[in-house]
Amino acid sequence: MDYKDTLLLPKTDFPMRGNLPSNEPKKYQAWYDADIYEQMKAKREGAEMFTLHDGPPYANGDIHIGHALNKILKDIILKYNYFQGKAVRMTPGWDCHGLPIEQKVEEKLGKSKKEAMPTEKFRELCRAHAAKFVDIQRDGFKQLGIIADWENPYVTMDFKFEANIYRTLCEVAQKGLLVERHKPIFWSWAARTALADAEVEYEDKEDYSIYVHFELSDAAKEKIGVEGKAGLVIWTTTPWTLPANTGISLNPEEMYVLTDDGHIVAEVRYDAMIEEGVVSGHASRKIASTELENLLAINPVNGRSSKVILGDHVMMDGGTGAVHTAPGHGEDDYKVGLKYGLEVVMPVDERGCYDASVKGLNLLPNADEFVGMHIFKANEPILELLGDNLLKQSKFVHSYPHCWRTKKPLIYRATNQWFISIDNKPEGSDKTLRESALGAIEDVNFYPASSKNRLQPMIEGRPDWCISRQRSWGVPIAFFRIKSTKEVIFDADVLEHIAALFDEHGADVWYAMSTAELLPEGSKYNPDDLEKISDILDVWFDSGSTWNSVLSSGNYDAGKYPASLYIEGSDQHRGWFQSSLLLSSAVNQVSPYKTLITHGFTVDEKGEKMSKSKGNVVAPDKVIKQYGSEILRLWVALSNYQTDLKISDGILKQTAEQYRKIRNTFRFLLANVDDLEAYVSNDAYGELDRWILTKAREVFASVKESFDAYDFLGGFATLNHFITNELSGIYMDITKDRLYCEDKNDESRRATQSAMAHISKAMLGLVAPVLTYTADEILEYAPALFKDGLENVFDLVYVEVPEVEASFDDSILLEARVKFSEAVDKLKKEKLMKSTLEVEIAGDMSLFAINDEKDLEDWFVVSAMKASSEGEQVASFEVEGKTYTVHKATAAKCPRCWRFTSTSEECACERCAKVVGA
Repeated sequence: MDYKDTLLLPKTDFPMRGNLPSNEPKKYQAWYDADIYEQMKAKREGAEMFTLHDGPPYANGDIHIGHALNKILKDIILKYNYFQGKAVRMTPGWDCHGLPIEQKVEEKLGKSKKEAMPTEKFRELCRAHAAKFVDIQRDGFKQLGIIADWENPYVTMDFKFEANIYRTLCEVAQKGLLVERHKPIFWSWAARTALADAEVEYEDKEDYSIYVHFELSDAAKEKIGVEGKAGLVIWTTTPWTLPANTGISLNPEEMYVLTDDGHIVAEVRYDAMIEEGVVSGHASRKIASTELENLLAINPVNGRSSKVILGDHVMMDGGTGAVHTAPGHGEDDYKVGLKYGLEVVMPVDERGCYDASVKGLNLLPNADEFVGMHIFKANEPILELLGDNLLKQSKFVHSYPHCWRTKKPLIYRATNQWFISIDNKPEGSDKTLRESALGAIEDVNFYPASSKNRLQPMIEGRPDWCISRQRSWGVPIAFFRIKSTKEVIFDADVLEHIAALFDEHGADVWYAMSTAELLPEGSKYNPDDLEKISDILDVWFDSGSTWNSVLSSGNYDAGKYPASLYIEGSDQHRGWFQSSLLLSSAVNQVSPYKTLITHGFTVDEKGEKMSKSKGNVVAPDKVIKQYGSEILRLWVALSNYQTDLKISDGILKQTAEQYRKIRNTFRFLLANVDDLEAYVSNDAYGELDRWILTKAREVFASVKESFDAYDFLGGFATLNHFITNELSGIYMDITKDRLYCEDKNDESRRATQSAMAHISKAMLGLVAPVLTYTADEILEYAPALFKDGLENVFDLVYVEVPEVEASFDDSILLEARVKFSEAVDKLKKEKLMKSTLEVEIAGDMSLFAINDEKDLEDWFVVSAMKASSEGEQVASFEVEGKTYTVHKATAAKCPRCWRFTSTSEECACERCAKVVGA
C-alpha cells in the first residue's frame, strides 16, 4: 500500500510567500475603511492608558526614510502596548507654519507679486501649500501600515489649533515670562528674520583673524601715568563689526603689560603675542585690569570712544586678553554692555547690509560708499581703513553658525524681539523657568539614558528664548501696543476675544480685520490709540505647545497629559523636546512627557549621510514596492535605533531573509496544529514538550523585558536565536515523527501540537507590533482553536506560554547533539548515509537527562539509543569524557516512518502497523 496517504502531513493554506507588495495595500485599506483605530479604542475601553504624543513632521515635501523610521518606531511602540492590553492613543500631527513653506510660495509668486499682495492672501497660499503636503505625507505614512487617528489629526494651521497656540502664548505672558528687549540675537540676513538657538547649525566658514591697536585717550594715559604710544590690542574675526564697537573688555582678575612698542596685552598672553609677531617690544610695565576700568580708548576705524570695561567672559586661552565689544553684535557683549551702560549701536539692516546710520552716527569715513554694502563684503575696505593699527591679519577656517533653512552664515544683530525669560519666576512659582525645567527633567525616563546628558546641559546653559519672527506665515504675536506709551496690552478680555476670533476664523483675522473689529464689544480701549504688533511666533513655539493644544484642550481624543512618551530624532534635544519642556514647565511646572526616546538618523551601508547627489538615497515608496512595508518595519526593529541606522538594498535583502525565516516558522507551526481541537492538560506534556515550553516561557519573558525597555533589537535577537536554534533547529525537527506518524489522537502528538499552538500564539503577540500585517494573515489562516474567537489581529492580547513542570537539563544534551551532528556530517559528505535515522547510538545513556526512550531517540533523530550495538560502527563522538559510538541500524527501514525499526523493508514497523490498522 501507499503509506504516504496514511501520514498526517502538515496542512495549511497559509502561503509560503507573503507577496507583500501586492497584498499589503489591500489589507491596510481594509483596516482604514473599517476605522480600525476606533475599534482599538473600543476594545481597550477602561484599560490603562498609554499616550504617545506625535512630534509633528513639517508639511513640506514627500516622506523620506527618516520619516519612515520615526513613524514605524512609534507604531511598533504603540502596538506593543496595545497587544499588552493597554488603551493607546496617537493623534498624528503636522507642523504647517514657517519659513520653508513661505519661501516655496514666494518662489512660485515672484518677489514683486508677493510684496504687492495683502498678507492675508499670501497666507492663504501658504495654507494651501501646507495642506497639499499634509495629504501627501498622510498617504505615505498609511502605506507603512501605521495605525493612528488619521481621521482627526492635529494640524498647526487649523483655526482652533492656531487659537490654542495663541492661548499658550497668553498664558506665558500672564505668568510674567514674556519680555520685549532690544538685544542681539541670531539673525538670518538671507531669510530676513530672527532665529532661535534650535534653528542654528554649525558649519565651517573661512574668516579673517585680525589684531587691531586701539590707542588710549590722552586722559586715560595721564590717569595711568604713561606717555607716548600706548593702546590695547584686540583680536577679532569680524572686521565688519568694528564700526559698532563701543567698548573693550578685560578680564578683571588678570594683569596686563605695556610693551616698548606701545601695545597693551594680557601678561599671560604676552609670550604668545611675541611668538605670533603681533607685538615685538619688551614688557616694560605691568598694569592691573582694574586700573584701566572706565578709561577710554579710540576706535581706529572712526575715531569714536571705546570704554574699557571688565568682564568674566574674557578668556585667556586665545587672543590678546582684550576683547572687542560691540553690544549690538554679541550676546556676551550685550550683557557686559548693560552693566556699563554702553551704547547699543546697530548699523546693519535686515538684509545684512549697512544702513544710513553708518553716516548719521559717523561710524565709517566715506560712509556713502558703505551704505547698502553687505557686511561680508565690507571686511576688506575696513581693513584698509585701519592702516598701521592693523598689527596682523590672516585667514582661518572655523565652525560658524549658519541658518538651518537657507544654509547661509548668520550674524548677531540687535533688534526689538520677544523673549521667554528663562531666569524669571512664573507667577505663583518659587522657581525660575530654568529651575522648573531642570527639576522636571528629573522625573523623565530617558532612552538611551545618556540622552539626559544632552538635554540637561542645554537647559542649564541656554539663553532666553527668542520667540518672535519677522515673517508672514505663522501665528501672529497678536498683542496691541498703546501708540503713545508703547505699553503692550495684556488685558484678559482682549486676549480671549482675539483667541475666540482665531477659533472661528483662524489667525488670518489679525491681518484682515481692523483694530476696532479685533477688540471686544464695549472695550475700554480706543482703537485709534492702538497699533498691532506685526511679528509672528517661532515655529518651535507652535510645536512646543502641541501638548497644550492636543492633550489638554479637549479638542482631540489624544490621551492624557503628561504624555507617556515623546520619541524623535536626537536633533530634537535642541528643538521639540526642549521647546515642549520649557512651555509645559512655564505653564504647569511639569514635563510634558514621562519618557523620552531619541533615535539616530538613516545612513547608507558605509555610514555616509544620504544625499541625492551621492545617489545613496533609499526612498520608502521604492522599498515598499520592491519588498513590502513589513520588511521596512522589520529593518527598524532589527536596527539599533539609538545610533545612526544603516540601510541599503543589501541590508534589506538580509532583512527579507529573516522575515522569511519567521514566516516559515509560523507556517510550519500552523500546518501542524490544523486538526487540534483542544489543548491537553499541563500534566499531559512529555519531556520534550515541557523542555520547549519552559524554554519558550523564559525566552519570551526576556523578549518582553527587552521590549518593555524599548530595546527591539535585543528582543528580536533573543527571539530569532530561539527560533533558529531551539524551536526550528531542534524541536520542530525532532517532533516530526510523532506529528506525522503517530495516530491522530495519540497523546504525545496532541501534547506536541498543544505546545506548538501555545508557543505560536504567544510568539504572535510579540511579533504583531512589528509584523502586524503578517500576524493578521496568520490569524486569517489559523485553525479555530488557535483563533479562539479572534476576528483579526487587533483582537489579540499577549498571553504567556503556560507554566509546566520543569523538564530535563539540556546543557549536556545540547553538547551531545552538536558532537553527534559533527560526526555524522562527515558520513553524509562521504555519501555513506543520507539520514540520521539510518544509525543508532551506543553508550552510557545515564549521562543524558531524558528518561523516555522514544524522546531520547527523537532528540538525536536516530532509530535507537542502546547500551551497545551489533551494527557496524561508522563513527564516534565524546561527551563529558564518555565515548559514544555510532552504528548502522540493525533493523530494517519502515516504509512509512523511515525509522529503522521494522522486521523487513516490505512491512511497517510495529508502531506504524498499529496506527494504520486503527
